[in-house]
Amino acid sequence: MKMTRVFDSLLGVAFVAIALYLLLRPHPSSLAGSLAAALVLGVLGVDALVSALRSRRSLLSRIGPLP
Repeated sequence: MKMTRVFDSLLGVAFVAIALYLLLRPHPSSLAGSLAAALVLGVLGVDALVSALRSRRSLLSRIGPLP
């Protein structure tokens, strides 16, 4: 269980970092797409971090294995 929390924390930090990058350096031709992607990744990243702190399953882990 502890390893899952560590992985969720690292994944959450990575998603938040990518979201911040997209906010700071959006693609000029698709500004709306960059902002939408930053919002989705930011929400998933923060949820993963909060879930790791509270010892519960994150939204990403509830999706299950994707093909």
